[in-house]
Amino acid sequence: MLILFLPLFLIFLLLGMPVFFAMLAAPGFMLVSEGMDRDLPMLFRNIYNGMDSFPLMAIPFFMLAGELMNRGGITLSLVNFAQSFIGHVRGGLAHVNVMSSMLFAGMSGSAVADTSAIGSMMIPAMEKNGYSRKFAAAITAASSVIGPIIPPSGIMIIYAYTMEVSVAALFAAGVVPGLLVGLGLMGMISLMAKRYDFPVAAPKQTWKQRAKAGKSAALPLFTPVIILGGILFGIFTPTEASAIAVGYALFISIFILKTIKIHELPEILNRSAKGSAVVLLLVGAAIAFKTVVSLSHSAEQLAQWVLSFSENPLILLFLINILLFIVGMFLDAGPAIIILGPILAPIFINIGVDPIHFAIIMSVNLTVGLATPPMGLVLFVASSVSGVKVESIARAILPFLFVEVVVIFLITFFPALSMSVPQWLGLA
Repeated sequence: MLILFLPLFLIFLLLGMPVFFAMLAAPGFMLVSEGMDRDLPMLFRNIYNGMDSFPLMAIPFFMLAGELMNRGGITLSLVNFAQSFIGHVRGGLAHVNVMSSMLFAGMSGSAVADTSAIGSMMIPAMEKNGYSRKFAAAITAASSVIGPIIPPSGIMIIYAYTMEVSVAALFAAGVVPGLLVGLGLMGMISLMAKRYDFPVAAPKQTWKQRAKAGKSAALPLFTPVIILGGILFGIFTPTEASAIAVGYALFISIFILKTIKIHELPEILNRSAKGSAVVLLLVGAAIAFKTVVSLSHSAEQLAQWVLSFSENPLILLFLINILLFIVGMFLDAGPAIIILGPILAPIFINIGVDPIHFAIIMSVNLTVGLATPPMGLVLFVASSVSGVKVESIARAILPFLFVEVVVIFLITFFPALSMSVPQWLGLA
């Protein structure tokens, strides 16, 4: 049966085959074995067709904007701004770590960029202030998943393109869940601070000192206002917004902060191009993969199987959250969304779940998977930045993962948490 390409795909992944090749080899093998060789050209043609999209141009631009902000020292001004407000409480630097991630999320939309940028500064600073290095790495990894939840978000752009839903509506729906994750992590830090007697980072700042920190961070903090304001109010598209973000980051870094020199731009462009190429190849392969999903009628068969458990949307949403959480342990969020979205979304839309609500459930769940053992990508990035073994970070991150799982179920069973903002803006 053609549907067997799905387990074959998983076998290829377990054998260590790169995701891009596994997404082509599994359906290709099954097409040949079923005597459908004539469909092979369509499979490979769709790789290019999947990448040839104006909305997807936003992904390399946002990745470039994040790289410019990281290299341009913009991250440091955000950390200093966060510390001026909350650095004086017990566990202050841990709170600053989370708050910095929330601020950085509104600019880069990438968990990996967040872990690298925030971690390279905060992990050594937290260790010097008396925290264990594994705890510092764990809270950095846990808070970095806010990056793809608070808009702009590369993952949401991929979902919107794959499933043909509004990017602006998805961005608006991600605001409250992202804030809930950040506030939940800070609540857990407060509980742990009392039990483990976390240090106080610095004396309480005066409003004059906070105003000074705010002044230095004002231009970077204006970035999400430009991006989100323009998208949500229809001034420009997400792709145009991403290009504006790059121009704005260049202007600030080169002419205002003067932290990037012209001769450094080729290296920055090269790093961004490599990262973008990986993402776009995966998107192209996923569109080809999606074509075979359609040919195999696996979505319909899976829908019948899922509905055999129950037709109650609440029970099915509970079960699908568990499935997505497990998938997130082994598969990166982007590929997981473009593989599973076309299969799962129609099932839940047909039983009455709002398309934007399901998109947020799926996006947030798989984003949390980036910090989930054993294969969470940001765990490996945090390990690289901190020098701490992945296993140690995985143990230390468990309390924070508990918070993020609670948030997932809150936004699942209380749709207003994610739907209020897009409805208020007239986007849903």
